Formats: sequence, structure tokens, C-alpha cells
Amino acid sequence: MELDFEHYRYHVDQPTVFLMKIITITGYKGGVGKSTTAIHLAAYFSDLGKTLLVDGDPNHTALAWSERGSLPFSVADQRRAMKLVSGMDFVLIDTPARPDSNDLKELAKGCDLLILPTLPDVVSLQPMLDTARDLKDAHYRALVTVAPPLPNRDGEIMQGDLKEAGIPVFSSTIRRTVSFAKAALQGALVRDLREETAQAAWEDYKSVGAEIRRLLK
Repeated sequence: MELDFEHYRYHVDQPTVFLMKIITITGYKGGVGKSTTAIHLAAYFSDLGKTLLVDGDPNHTALAWSERGSLPFSVADQRRAMKLVSGMDFVLIDTPARPDSNDLKELAKGCDLLILPTLPDVVSLQPMLDTARDLKDAHYRALVTVAPPLPNRDGEIMQGDLKEAGIPVFSSTIRRTVSFAKAALQGALVRDLREETAQAAWEDYKSVGAEIRRLLK
């Protein structure tokens, strides 16, 4: 499962050597917004530098999404990614779901930040606790996704439960909206849709992106 990009991390052809940042998104199960998160964070970072999204999921959700339209960054499977990664500023990796504990540890070692999307429900809490036990002191953050709109507080409650358990979690959450499905069908980003809910969802990912930038400094 692990992709080794260590040989490509330095841009030696630039006047100032730049360290390529690698961000990996993985999940303990499907349906947690893993690929959606990878795609929209890749879009965020593509505004800051040359960005590659590596689709390592057997379902190839990111590749199919990109082929239906036009995305502002490169998307490739694992084999083609090795030819494209040189010179990238940011590499995001969408992994298969349900990694075992050994895979999790290797994924954490091979990136600058590991992101773990999770649903805001009690059923998802125990898998996150198990994941945190496996990762120990690795550099990772949980991200609460598919959070129902206010006045429902499930997303906020999940954040609090994760923090209380000692799990690092993003301050921002990703709201639940049908705009993500519409964007996927068009091969677009939610920011490309005119709907108010779509623009609000993009603001969620912008907030997460800003948090990631602070974490990677």
C-alpha cells in the first residue's frame, strides 16, 4: 500500500530547495468522505503550488471523478504517479479504506500528515479510538465529515468526544450536502457549483486546508 516518494521530496532544480509536502487520506471504512476529502484538499493546495493526487483506492473514485470533467490538478494511479511526482509541491494520496494497524503505521511514516475522515456518530467512535492506539504519536488528525446541519450538533459532539479521548482533531468539520454528489457527477468541485450550500461546503475545506498549512510549517 505504501508509496515511496522520498527520492522526490527535494526540488533540487530550484534556487531555493523546497521540501515537497505529502498528505495521506485514509479511512477505517468506506463512506466517510475519504476520496471527496482528497479531491477538495488537492484543489485547495493546487492554488498554492503544483499538486498531484494519487488515487491508490481500488475503486478509483478520484480518477473517475477527474475523467468526468476537469480538475485543477493532476490525478494518477500509483504506477503513473511515479512518473509525475518529480517537481510537485504537494502530493495527496487517497488510499484504500480499512488499512490494518501495520499499514496505518507505514502510511504515517511515509507522509507529513495523515488525515482520518470519520462520521459523527457513536458507531464511528470506537474505530477511531482503535486507530489512535495503533498510530500512537504519529502526525495525524481526525476530520469529522458528513456532519448534519444545525441545529443538529452531532459533528460538534464527535469533535468533543475525540478530543476527550486524546485524539487530535481538526477544528473544522465538513458538512453533509448533496452538492458533493452533484460535483462528482460533473467531474467538478463544489466551489464550481452556484448553490449556496456548495459554496459553504467549499469554505469548510478551505478552513481545513488552512489548518493543514499551519500544521506543516
